[in-house]
Order: sequence, then structure tokens, then C-alpha cells
Amino acid sequence: MTQQNMHATTKGRRVRGPVAAIIAVSVLTACTTETLGAPPQSSIVGVAPSPSSLAASPTSSAPLPSMGTPTLAFGEPEIVTANLDAPWSVAFHGQTPLVSERDTARILELGSDGSSREVATITGVTPMGEGGLLGIATHNGYLYSYFTADGGNRIERYEITGRPGELVLGFAETILDGLPSAGYHNGGRIAFGPDGMLYVTVGDAGNRYSAQNLELPSGKILRMTPDGAVPEDNPFPDSLIYSYGHRNPQGIAWANDGTMYASEFGQNTWDELNVIEPGGNYGWPNVEGIAGEGRFIDPVQQWGPAEASPSGIAVHNQTIYIANLRGQRLREVALPNVSTAVERFVGQYGRLRDVTVAPDGSLWIITNNTDGRGNPSADDDRIVRFPLT
Repeated sequence: MTQQNMHATTKGRRVRGPVAAIIAVSVLTACTTETLGAPPQSSIVGVAPSPSSLAASPTSSAPLPSMGTPTLAFGEPEIVTANLDAPWSVAFHGQTPLVSERDTARILELGSDGSSREVATITGVTPMGEGGLLGIATHNGYLYSYFTADGGNRIERYEITGRPGELVLGFAETILDGLPSAGYHNGGRIAFGPDGMLYVTVGDAGNRYSAQNLELPSGKILRMTPDGAVPEDNPFPDSLIYSYGHRNPQGIAWANDGTMYASEFGQNTWDELNVIEPGGNYGWPNVEGIAGEGRFIDPVQQWGPAEASPSGIAVHNQTIYIANLRGQRLREVALPNVSTAVERFVGQYGRLRDVTVAPDGSLWIITNNTDGRGNPSADDDRIVRFPLT
């Protein structure tokens, strides 16, 4: 795919309320680190930061970072809402939370009493494996969504109108389409940075070598204007690509000083936390984890997939919070010393898909036990709120 057909902006259909049930597409999917480590691949090199005795192998355990001191105390948990169906992302329109559900393609508006109301069902979503309605973000009165469609992954936006409790989405405007999709490695996180630009994580969609190809958007983090155009100060001329060499990044967030962080699923040896630099090459598929090779930027932390599989992340009060699926824990990394970490709620809430900071400064985590890979309890999936003090 060339840069020219990576960019399309069109207006068309209105996003409607309930529609006919979406038929899931059956696909053959490879193992991913959301559940089980993928089979060893001879071209993958995972090297620990320690001596050769800690060299990575499919059966080795990642050296844990030294344990840090929590920066904020967590208050008593509160259930914001329950009985969600494979929720993937949460975004706030003013004070009103909006939630995406991967397989139903619904956008839900949450009430202060824990109730949920369907704002819309996103037309054209084709759930398959890890694909479906994924990340959402809000900006200047619009809702942006990233989803899997028949022709690949797509980003659309819709004007938000109405009062809280009566929100409506307007016509769909395509911001970017034709992104590679598959039953796995879709990336899918979208967020607006402090510069007002839209950042998008795109997985390798099973084509591992595309991550090193600057003519293709897969295995990349993209940066674009809110309309989908290429910013003049992007690192590669006339290209949306901001960084490359990624396998399946699913979390992006910024610290107060503007530093960008991203979480990434590894293959079967190391999952990663990276500091993202414009034009940076993060090594996939040539390396996985900390390799010490000058051609690539090493992660600042790495973990074995069984203890991690990191998805959404958030930064608050000089702390990075990382939601982990297979690891079933919230990991926090205090800044600026990114070599330490604290683990919370190990196994307590099951798989964690996303974490975000609410307008009131509390921390919200989204469970993901109904996506076909977890063991849901009677009221899963849930959003759990933690006051921070």
C-alpha cells in the first residue's frame, strides 16, 4: 500500500442505532500473546539486558524490573458499569463516558447510575478474531473510531450532538481506510497527543516483515491531523508513519513533559514498554525485546507474555498505568525512573483491556473476560473505578 491510498476522506452514511446482528467472520488465527505465546520463529532474537546466561528463549522467564514505590494510593474500588460485551476502549465527551464493544460494534453512553445506553451501532464493522470495533477517541465535538471492515481496518469520525443521556452520532466521515487487517495483530488504539494530532497503532496483521517496510502502514504508529492529512513535521516526507518496527502495539499515552510511551505485544519471549521517538525503528521482526543493537531502539521495560500481554495504557501524575490481558494485572511504572514497576490486582479482575484517567482524576480499568479468551464472572465485563489519593 502506498501513501496515496493510505489516505481517504469521504462523507456518507449516518450511523444508526440498533441494526441487524453482525455476522462474525470465521478466520484461521495464529496464536498471539493475548493468550498463548506463538510458535518460535528462527528469525526472532530476544536478548535480555543481562549477561548471556539470561539470553531469551521460548522457555525463558523475563527478568522482572525492580519493584518501585507506588506514587498514589488507590481508594476503594467502585463498579462504574457491568455486563458489557467484550468492551475495548473508553473515551470521555466532556464528563460523559463512551465505551466501544468489539463484537457488537456498539457505542455505549454510561450514566452516573451505572446504566448504559446505546448511542449507535457502527455500520460496516466486521468482527473477526481480535478484530472488530476497537479504539475510540474524542476531539472537538467528534467521536473517532478504529474498526475492522471487509476492506481492512478503518478510522471514521462522527459529530456528537445532544445532551448527556441523549447523545447522537452524525454521519460517518472516513479519515483513513485500507489499513491491513487480520484475525489478529490489528493494533487499534487511537489517541490525540498534546500536539493535537491523532496517533494510531497499527499491528503487522500477521505480515511480520511489513513492519520494516516504510511503504506499508502495518507494524507502525501513525500520526495525522484530525482530518487524516499528513502533518508537515512528520519524520518521513509525505508519510503518516511516525515510528516503525512494531508487532502489535495497543497502548499509547504521553507524560507531562510530552514524552510518548507505547505498549506492545511480543511474539513469545518479550512484551514491551517503549519510549516513542519520531522516525524510530523498534526492531520487529529482527529483534524482540532488549537487543542492544544500534540499529534499533530498545524497550525501557520487557516482560514475559504470561505476566503481561499489555494493551491500553494511561499516564497520570508521573505514573504510567498498563492494563494486561494474559497477565491479568495492572502494572504501574513511576516516572522518570522507568526501570521500576509495581503490580496490582494480580488475577483479581481477570483480563484487563484498557485503563484511562477520568475527568475527576480517578483511574478506570476495563476488564475483558467475555472476548472468548477469559473466564467471565456473572457480571462481566465491567469497568472498575479507583479514586487516587
